[in-house]
Amino acid sequence: MAPWRWVPPLLAVLLLALWGLERGPGGGAMWRDESTTWQVAHRPAGALWELLGQVDAVHGLYYGLMHAVFAAWGDGGAGGPAGGGLWALRLPSVAGTALAAAGVAATAHRLAGERAALGAGAVYVLLPPVQMYGQEGRSYALVAAAVAWSTYLMLRRWWAGYAVVLLVGCWLHEFAALALLAHGCSAWRERGWRWAAGAVAAGVLPLAVVSAGQAERQLGWLGRPRWQDWVAYGVLAGAVALLARGAGRGEPARVAVPLALLPPGLLMAVSLVHPWYVDRYVLYALGGLALLAGARLAEARGWGVWLAAGMLLVPVGVWSAWLRTPESRRDDALAVAAAVRERGRPGDAVLFMPSRRREWLLSSPGVYGALRDVALAASPAASHTLHGTELPADGVRGALRSSPRVLALLDPPGQPLDPYPSEAAKRAALAEDFDLCAVTRVRGARVELYVRRGGGCG
Repeated sequence: MAPWRWVPPLLAVLLLALWGLERGPGGGAMWRDESTTWQVAHRPAGALWELLGQVDAVHGLYYGLMHAVFAAWGDGGAGGPAGGGLWALRLPSVAGTALAAAGVAATAHRLAGERAALGAGAVYVLLPPVQMYGQEGRSYALVAAAVAWSTYLMLRRWWAGYAVVLLVGCWLHEFAALALLAHGCSAWRERGWRWAAGAVAAGVLPLAVVSAGQAERQLGWLGRPRWQDWVAYGVLAGAVALLARGAGRGEPARVAVPLALLPPGLLMAVSLVHPWYVDRYVLYALGGLALLAGARLAEARGWGVWLAAGMLLVPVGVWSAWLRTPESRRDDALAVAAAVRERGRPGDAVLFMPSRRREWLLSSPGVYGALRDVALAASPAASHTLHGTELPADGVRGALRSSPRVLALLDPPGQPLDPYPSEAAKRAALAEDFDLCAVTRVRGARVELYVRRGGGCG
């Protein structure tokens, strides 16, 4: 058996072993996007379909897959994802990262031989962003796998398979369609590729039409790319230029350079007008960087390159270990739920400030169900939304009048406050009618206990 063919099983085992190191409250940390995956995928199929007509159509295929995963896992969701349930949430991403690494290795083998395959697969799986999304319950690792294998199928000129695999990637997240432009840089002369590309474009068009109508609700929270994003892109471009000059000449560079640079570059450029850029949306572009690195390692003959590669393993290892801690998440829905469980009493009012932070408790129904969500007008399932709909400002004030104790769930200090009237009404009602009795700070959140003025904090 050729050495490169050992890459997929070896990398899969490595991923499972490394991912298993992640520890935190309740056996792991789960940030709010993962909480969205959990609570949406646990909805009945009909309710899930109705939601996708309103929002998150771009993730529809992924939610359908996770719905099937949770059904097969045998967890109805009543207890939430704490403990072993995180395995079901994240196992598809672990498998997706292993598949993506195997696809990168197979592509490198096709372009530059067995040594390049081993190097490219290893580099890809060690990249910290790849590891980050390889142990997160979202679609990006699976999208990267689809793009990696479609790149390989393009090189083999298996156009029907190429179209099917890339279309699946686009339906998992439609920004995978940017890989078509990268592939076109090396394959546009191929009649088969042009037909396949047309089929992919036609196949993703219905999703694009629906999601375009949801774009403001879906991506309205995004701003234009920050200076840090441009610096990160500059570092990527510099690394690609260095690797392409040192190795990967000819076919490796023609395939890898566009894949690494075009999807993130184009999305950042578009985001100057329509802010749509988030680095994880184009995670698959790192496959191009890994291909160039594999080709460079395959041509290495001196000890200098290997010494430099070995030295890089030290910061990569430190970063990899940090990625498996709760501190690597923007917030931790499970820690928020634990804090609410400790502070709250059955029947307490709960107030989410802003309303989209309801996500922190939706994946912990045992905690959420014991409280009164006083601002809620219609539940997420009833309103076919992600986080439900809330009462208008006067309704929120009225609901709080009958509440002796309120648990408020807020962002950390220093975050901008939503200017909407209902959010201003929440803040005003707490300031005017309640005393702040306790504050619990957890990763990315605060849980504040308020008692009606004059009621005492005991």
